Amino acid sequence: MSIQVNIQNVTKAHVPSHEELEQWAALVFSARRKKGAIGVRIVGEKEIQSLNHQFRKVDNPTNILSFPYEDVVDEENVPILGDLAVCASVVKKEAIAQKKELIAHWAHLIIHGCLHLQGYTHNDEENAKRMETKEIQLLKKLGFKNPYQSN
Repeated sequence: MSIQVNIQNVTKAHVPSHEELEQWAALVFSARRKKGAIGVRIVGEKEIQSLNHQFRKVDNPTNILSFPYEDVVDEENVPILGDLAVCASVVKKEAIAQKKELIAHWAHLIIHGCLHLQGYTHNDEENAKRMETKEIQLLKKLGFKNPYQSN
């Protein structure tokens, strides 16, 4: 596996398997032949809200936050590409509200977060379209539907 995923689940939430998280992340980074490690921290709503407030000045819980790193390596000289913080309860609420399969929503958000680690943004229409197109392509490779189409 070209991407090592280090998981911290500080909740009691059921989350996708380590293998699934690693597969989704590896797919995103394989296009650029990137090797390295990412951290995925599964958190509760209080922690994600605190992080969202601290780093984005938004005082609400959110589904995922991405923290890209540059030129950081671990003790074995493996590049650390960044960290993702994911709020399992928000992901579950969104999947229910949007009538999506929970596993498909998880895959979408991990891919979304990993694209942010690569520098993708959605801060304007052009960049959002570019990012959404990439997400749709990657999810299709995994057998998931377009997350932007209504069911």
